[in-house]
Amino acid sequence: MRANRLVSLVLLLRQRGRLSAATLARELEVSTRTVLRDIEALSAAGVPVYAERGRHGGFALLPGFQTELTGLNHDEALALLVAGSRRGAQVFGLGSALASAMLKVVDALPESLRETAAGVAERLLIDPETDLLSRRLVPEEVPDTVVAEVRRAVLAGHKLRIHYAAVDQTPKWRTVDPIGLVTVRDQGYLLATRSGADRTYRLSRILAAEALAEPAQRPDRVDLDRAWQERSTRFRTGGEQVAVLVRLDPARRADLVGTALAVRTEETDPDGWLRMEVTFQDSRHAEWALWQLATNAEALAPRWLRDALRDRAAAIATRYAGSS
Repeated sequence: MRANRLVSLVLLLRQRGRLSAATLARELEVSTRTVLRDIEALSAAGVPVYAERGRHGGFALLPGFQTELTGLNHDEALALLVAGSRRGAQVFGLGSALASAMLKVVDALPESLRETAAGVAERLLIDPETDLLSRRLVPEEVPDTVVAEVRRAVLAGHKLRIHYAAVDQTPKWRTVDPIGLVTVRDQGYLLATRSGADRTYRLSRILAAEALAEPAQRPDRVDLDRAWQERSTRFRTGGEQVAVLVRLDPARRADLVGTALAVRTEETDPDGWLRMEVTFQDSRHAEWALWQLATNAEALAPRWLRDALRDRAAAIATRYAGSS
């Protein structure tokens, strides 16, 4: 671990020039004292790093110092930089390792292309934290110790013991055979089998994890994308689905279709509005989706949904009735 940090420290100084101890500590996610010890270790190893004192001082490398890293061509490095800008590494507990790797990628480029590659972050933004409506996308927090054990079991092909808190259930220990890890919109999932049956576990609900020595019972190769698609399909088609008949402003069709599980029927009324029968995962899903459409949609059936939307609207009207 320290060797990797020392390499990262050298690369930071090569690419950015003079940096203060506080800046280095922040970039490397260590204390200032650790940075000072690392600087001493580099000097002792013959790396020409020197200190400049004063208000704008810091640490720097002698001009022309080169590290021995294998090179990449321009497009290969750009591809890695773009991939590295996504937040999946954070979900899987690899954020620090990714930052170190990106420094090495940039440094591996020829001098003539290094500046171009370093500017990728200024020209390409992948998965920003907010969308066009300023809705903040908050990634789920998973303890590093938990995700490290899960990742170790997945990559080593060993059984995994997890303390899992399923929705509305008391947390329980269970032993699973891990297959792979998936990240979707900053939410991490563990794909596994348990007693031969497919299981999908949300990483944020794993309270503790322990990679076991026993080999996992799983195929040698797996098509993770296909496995995820199959489980997603089963999730959408299972459970207590509800069918809803709705009249809809055509301008909001994409909003409804993007939220519903499926469209069963669709026709156009004489006034141009759409009459559609759609399915939702459950009653809460249906009520939420129709409420988002406000007066651009009218739930015709079932009756309980009309009543729920009416009661919600009445409660809002009552709340604001006395407003000036």
